[in-house]
Amino acid sequence: MTGSSRRQQISALAACAGALAYTVSKVDLARDGELGMPGFPAAPKAYTEVSDVAAAQLGNAGLGLLMALVALLLVRPPTLRSVRWAALAVSWTGIAMVGAGVIGFGARAAGVAPGLGETPPHMATAVAALAVGVLWVAGWAVAAVGAVRPRGQNRHNSTLSTLS
Repeated sequence: MTGSSRRQQISALAACAGALAYTVSKVDLARDGELGMPGFPAAPKAYTEVSDVAAAQLGNAGLGLLMALVALLLVRPPTLRSVRWAALAVSWTGIAMVGAGVIGFGARAAGVAPGLGETPPHMATAVAALAVGVLWVAGWAVAAVGAVRPRGQNRHNSTLSTLS
């Protein structure tokens, strides 16, 4: 196994773990009837806008499971080009969405974006959630970049084949 394929697998598994952590956190919040993220409670007004908090959070948990499955596709990227590119398109969309969330919650935690909510009351939990988010996005991005080429093809081999 080459270093790049090992990095690919570890990164994809890290992304999967991040998505599963998100999923578990959403199930936990659904069980408690809470909106928001761990360390980042939603504003009281949000509860008037959501008719069924548990269902909303369980829907988010389902999305987390879907993201975990997509990340798993990148452990050994499909060799069929159309499937690989579909997984990559979904991955880059997820990376952008999760990345935007991490940036937003980070800004909220730092107190530089009061419009996004109050500074978290339990900063240790908030920082832990942000750390998981950063590792999730970073792992997913590295795995997605590595999945652009089909398995067994690296930059050196593709350069040689174009010269032949």
